[in-house]
Amino acid sequence: MKHVLAFLLLAVALAMPAHSRAAAVRAAAVAETFSDSTMEARARNLQRQLRCLVCQGESIDESGSPFAADVRHLVRQQIADGQSDQKIEDFLVARYGAYILMKPPLQSNTWLLWLAPFAVLGLAGAVAGVAIKKAASREG
Repeated sequence: MKHVLAFLLLAVALAMPAHSRAAAVRAAAVAETFSDSTMEARARNLQRQLRCLVCQGESIDESGSPFAADVRHLVRQQIADGQSDQKIEDFLVARYGAYILMKPPLQSNTWLLWLAPFAVLGLAGAVAGVAIKKAASREG
């Protein structure tokens, strides 16, 4: 029974990346494209900077979710209307919050996002230091 469960977990783990790649390919195939290559490059660049709020770990450029498709359409529509990248980002942040940005700005309400990795690293270093000291004192 343990072997069957391990096999199923392994199969699911291996299938997930393939599913993500397939979703990204579908998303790229379904998305509108600009005939002007500079506008297309601008849209793709902006879409890579915006987080899919459904998938959370993927940009809207990579995601195959309906939310990402809607936001891609909105971005392309605003680019076609002549909006600047900054105005589009400001609009989306006003609508969905700073979390929609793949690199949220350092502000009073996002400082924890920026400092938490360093705090965890410092805590892990302190725990490792204490463990090494205890091990050294037992030997000596």
